[in-house]
Amino acid sequence: MPQPDVAPGQRFEELALPHLDAAANLARWLVRDPALADDVVQDAMLRALTYFPTFRGGSARAWLLRIVRNAAYDRLAERQGRDAREVAIEGGADDPALDVPDPGAGPEAAMSGRQDRVRLRRALDALPVEQRECLILRELEELSYQEIVRVTGAPIGTVMSRLWRARQALLRMPATVSHDA
Repeated sequence: MPQPDVAPGQRFEELALPHLDAAANLARWLVRDPALADDVVQDAMLRALTYFPTFRGGSARAWLLRIVRNAAYDRLAERQGRDAREVAIEGGADDPALDVPDPGAGPEAAMSGRQDRVRLRRALDALPVEQRECLILRELEELSYQEIVRVTGAPIGTVMSRLWRARQALLRMPATVSHDA
């Protein structure tokens, strides 16, 4: 049995708050709407607090991100009136919440960086949600494959396959994504 990352007596704040940024990041990528993402994180934190007594140790980050994922899918399903996995993810490449300029970049570098972010955002938008969530959890949140399994509930082979497909799609990005800004 794996050793828990936290002692049983630790408080909820010590467990959850260090992962709040990761929770917000995952929510933004899944729901594609900054205001809705804030609501998802708030719901997820409330759920986590409610179910904290059932936490049995292990990766607190994976535990919290699983709750965020479930809350995001619940909100999307509620909004669309259908199964969360069938919901088309909203939002576009021009989301101002994610367009933060580099304060040290000159005008050309800033424009090039913005174009790269737009192209990457469009490529990520084109991925099926299952591939996108695995890619975000692995590459941006730096979760292990086992932690991604815990978050998504998918078998490890499925997680690895989704990551491979997502990476292959991103490698084809310049040929398949419009370069206009």
